[in-house]
Amino acid sequence: MIRTPLRPLARILEARRKGENPDAIERENIRLRHEEMQDRARARAESRLLVLGLFFFCAFMVIGGRMGLVAMSEPMEPRAQAPGAQIAAQRADIVDRHGRILATNFETHALYAQPPQMIDPEGAAEKLAEIFPDLDREKLHRQFTGKRKFVWVKRKISPEQKQAVHDLGEPGLLFGPREMRLYPNGKLAAHVLGGASFGKEGVSAAEVIGVAGVEKQFDQFLRDPANGGKALQLSLDLTIQAAAEQVLYGGMRIMNAKGATSILMDVHTGEVISVVSLPDFDPNDRPRPPTEGDPSDSPLFNRAVQGVYELGSTYKIFAAAQAMELGLVNPDTIIDTSGPMRIGGFPIGEFRNKNYGKLSVADIIVNSSNRGTGRMALEIGPTRQKEFLSNLGMLDPTPFEIVEAAGGQPLFPQRWGELSTVTISYGHGMSNTPMHLAAGYAAIANGGHYVSPTILKQNGPQYGPRVLSPEVAKASQKILRKVVTDGTASFAHVPGYPVGGKTGTADKPKARGGYYDDKVIATFASMFPADDPQYVLVVTLDEPVETSGDKPRRTAGWTAVPVAAEMIARIAPLLGIRPQLEPGPRAAITLTSN
Repeated sequence: MIRTPLRPLARILEARRKGENPDAIERENIRLRHEEMQDRARARAESRLLVLGLFFFCAFMVIGGRMGLVAMSEPMEPRAQAPGAQIAAQRADIVDRHGRILATNFETHALYAQPPQMIDPEGAAEKLAEIFPDLDREKLHRQFTGKRKFVWVKRKISPEQKQAVHDLGEPGLLFGPREMRLYPNGKLAAHVLGGASFGKEGVSAAEVIGVAGVEKQFDQFLRDPANGGKALQLSLDLTIQAAAEQVLYGGMRIMNAKGATSILMDVHTGEVISVVSLPDFDPNDRPRPPTEGDPSDSPLFNRAVQGVYELGSTYKIFAAAQAMELGLVNPDTIIDTSGPMRIGGFPIGEFRNKNYGKLSVADIIVNSSNRGTGRMALEIGPTRQKEFLSNLGMLDPTPFEIVEAAGGQPLFPQRWGELSTVTISYGHGMSNTPMHLAAGYAAIANGGHYVSPTILKQNGPQYGPRVLSPEVAKASQKILRKVVTDGTASFAHVPGYPVGGKTGTADKPKARGGYYDDKVIATFASMFPADDPQYVLVVTLDEPVETSGDKPRRTAGWTAVPVAAEMIARIAPLLGIRPQLEPGPRAAITLTSN
């Protein structure tokens, strides 16, 4: 730094020549230098004060903002959420095949209490018990007056209940936002949807998780944010599902059955358009699983995929179809069904001890002859029969995409001998779910391909391995049509919609062995339109009794068949199937010449 001298020689010489005092020059320079030093010190101090002021301002803003966030936040229940855990509340919608909502999310609130902040805990307990009658007044009183600092009161409340609690004016009662699962159609398709509940939970959010049905089966997909909220589209048709449930419920009541199920399946894609299990429940208020008694008595029990039943004579068409496939018979082959017939010392009888004599293969199915079917099965043999039923998916749980389907394990003998071969051929000694039966009949209806039943919408046919030739499948379809026109399913006549199918009535087994004398499982497995089947419909009634006649009637022809016919009449137009006009009788008019 260059400093200016206090006594510059040039100015001193100039002052002496003029007679001025040179010391004044030095004093002036000292004054100027001091002023410059003061200005620099002042500027330095002001800069430091400015930086310090900015620092304190920023610190104040950070602390003030943090205090504001703390004041606005709500306390977390220690047991409900781990520190630092993040709750993913969003869950994708579930829609039917046309995009109509089956399950969605709904904004609601939870109610919790902070007892230390309550003014009148005793009064609050009394008033809350009035707003929520299901709450225990004494328990609330103990919780509010004890040492707890946080109490859950209700996980879900309605807007009206929230307003009623708000009107109490109690500062210790607080609300937390919630996103709950809503099923706007109530009980419709309850067993398919299953239901959801809260998982990880805090006062400001709650994780919605599936507990049954497709909600649990596709829980990861529905909760995955990577899907961008894309809806899960099912194969169900909401309109057809509603019609099927209405008809089946009415049929169950009329036939005095304790339960019922129906399955409507597209024979080419495997899509299940409708599946009903009764009794049912409301997934918005899902009941608790039973802890005692028969699980099948619970409304949570899905009879379509969990109900493992002997399905009776509906199996007879499988034996006939396999025998035709192997070249052992054709529809016109005559078989002697006369008795007696004994296998391994056990008699094989007919319904009501009938004796049909010699019948064609087609008439054996039409008349539902046990002996005739059994004799075809003996020609097939145990090994080939087991292999054929395995190809139809009858020996494993169905791949139907709801969690309950995995529990529908078929029951069949470990030692598959001649006796088992005969009894299984007419639907006894082996138990399956109605969903298995629907898939088996779909293979006949679509020309011989196995199709896997699915609850997801498909984009065209989903044929699996071929199990029957097209010729045998067509012959089997004609036999099933003849069962309706000439046989045990005559009540399945639906004007405009030809139906083919087979009845099956099986005595219901007792829990400790043996069979009931007066309790049956009645089933009708059908396909329509019979000349070019597009859909399979299976209707099963648990312990039906038709009482319009002099004696109670329990067979499927009197119980399951009329219900299925009414259902087809209702849903066929909804499926877009045009009725076939049947020509009426000609007028008795004769043209004569003039």
